[in-house]
Amino acid sequence: MTGTTLVTGGDGYLGRLVAAQLIADSDDRLVLAVRAGDVDGLAAKRESLSKFLVGAPADRITVVPADLREDAAFDVMSGLPITTIVHCAAVTRFNVDEETARAVNVAGTARLLEFARRCDQLSRVLMLSTVYSAGRQTGEVAEVAHEGSEGFVNFYEWSKWAAERLALTEYADALPLSVLRLSTVIADDENGSVTQFNAFHQSMKLFFYGLMSVIPGNEDTPIHVTSGSYCAAAAVHLLDPAIPLGIYHACPGAPPSFRDMMDTVFGVFETDEGFRRRNLVRPLFCDAESFRDLVHLARITRSGPVLAALETFVPFADQLYLRKDVSSHRLNGVWPGHPALDQRALIASTCGDLVATRWGRRKE
Repeated sequence: MTGTTLVTGGDGYLGRLVAAQLIADSDDRLVLAVRAGDVDGLAAKRESLSKFLVGAPADRITVVPADLREDAAFDVMSGLPITTIVHCAAVTRFNVDEETARAVNVAGTARLLEFARRCDQLSRVLMLSTVYSAGRQTGEVAEVAHEGSEGFVNFYEWSKWAAERLALTEYADALPLSVLRLSTVIADDENGSVTQFNAFHQSMKLFFYGLMSVIPGNEDTPIHVTSGSYCAAAAVHLLDPAIPLGIYHACPGAPPSFRDMMDTVFGVFETDEGFRRRNLVRPLFCDAESFRDLVHLARITRSGPVLAALETFVPFADQLYLRKDVSSHRLNGVWPGHPALDQRALIASTCGDLVATRWGRRKE
């Protein structure tokens, strides 16, 4: 039976991938909610989405404006026969300020869930979140609600935890609600193609050009990465009403240790003639206190490029000292035979793309 799926953040990185997966795997009509300040902005986003979703029948896609910061964000969708919701819209920067994180990620989620309550044909609401909603928790990170008692490294983590808590405590009894927590997305697919850059890619760039003399983090910290295509496929799979509701982790395969990851990264870098010619000394891992001291010194001496490089890591560096063993048992149980990723191979292919394109500058 054909339904109507609302995707919030429909023009965002994950929103577009989810939309493309839905076009491929379902017959649903799609309502893609985007943030647009005016008519021209909305038209530009419609055109961009039509290019991304090339070949998709026009009568299956409706693009509508929705600003999660506004109380009337979803009024334009009132009366639509929404049967499924995928909530992708969020500010995902590690350095997001508290006010923005609260307004978009927490209050915006509340507005979405209030709208969902008014959808009388709803069969599933799926919220995309992050495994780092666990904050400073260490050890096993299970597919359960987090207490949040150990605090958070940044406001992004806190806001995703707060949005989860809001949904699970105030709306789970009234809505067919599931949460999909994602690990760090570093590439579009297993080939390592990168079309959206984040803190991972910027950090690798600093190492490639020799702008970091240290590596903040513990050598044995597991580094959990994934691809956008894997996350989109997992999200669409969980929309099946036959799948039990609840919390799931999209963390495929066994993660490398931080040491193994950096060995892989520098192994790729060393295949590049320009990198070899610079004859750089490989940076060493440093403990948390030493990293904080280095940042403090760079700040008081205004050390230009050194400070800029260090500041890239500051919003998330503490996580690199916290061992998290992320469990994906529930997702594995409801998705038998799914295409689990080799995370080391994904890191290698991603860094290969970054080096070959010089972080996107050489892409056609």
